[in-house]
Amino acid sequence: SSSSSSSSSSNFSHLVVNNAKHTWKWTSIAPIKKCIFDVGIGLLAASVLVLSPLEANATRIEYYATVGEPDCELTYVRSGLGYCDVSVGPGKPAPRGQLINIHYTARFADGTVFDSSYKRGRPLTMRIGVGKVTKGLDQGIGGGEGVPPMQIGGKRKLRIPPPLAYGPEPAGCFNGDCNIPGNATLLYDINFVEIYSGNRSFPN
Repeated sequence: SSSSSSSSSSNFSHLVVNNAKHTWKWTSIAPIKKCIFDVGIGLLAASVLVLSPLEANATRIEYYATVGEPDCELTYVRSGLGYCDVSVGPGKPAPRGQLINIHYTARFADGTVFDSSYKRGRPLTMRIGVGKVTKGLDQGIGGGEGVPPMQIGGKRKLRIPPPLAYGPEPAGCFNGDCNIPGNATLLYDINFVEIYSGNRSFPN
C-alpha cells in the first residue's frame, strides 16, 4: 500500500520496520540517521511513498528504496553465519578473488536499514575471497565451511554475527558519528547481479 506525506511541521518522512526473530519478513523501506536524499517521483521505485510533483520537488525524504524478498528459513553453519537462498541463480558461482556486482540491503537485527545499494540506483562492485569485505560477506557470497557459493542471478539472505561482521568496535564512522555500533548482528539481502566486466584475465 502507499501513503502520502501530510505533515506541515516537518519535511521528513520516517517509516519503521519490524522484524521477527528468526524468520525475516523484509519490508520495502526504513529510515537511517543522517542519510537524507532529494528524490522525485521517478526515484521512488519501491512505491511506498506517493507525492504530487510539487511535493516531490519541495520535500526532502529520508528513505532507502529496497526490494522485499519472500521469507526463507535460515541455515546456520559452524562459524555462526546464517544463510538461506530465496532463489539459486542460473549462472556461474561467485569467483573468489574477482570483482563482482551485487545489489544489497543491510539491516540491523531489529530490521532497521543502515545501508543499501538500491538508494544509489546501481550495484556495488566488490572483491570476495581475499579479505576485502567482512568475513560474513566473504563466506556468505563466496561460500566455504558448509556454505555453497552464490551463483549469478541468485538472491540470498544472510545473518552475520558480530565476530564475522565488525566485532566489538563501531564501524561506518564519520566525524565521530558511527552508523554501526559495536557487537552488531547484521542482516543482508544479497542479489548477485553479475561478474564485473573489468576483471583482468590471467593465464592458466
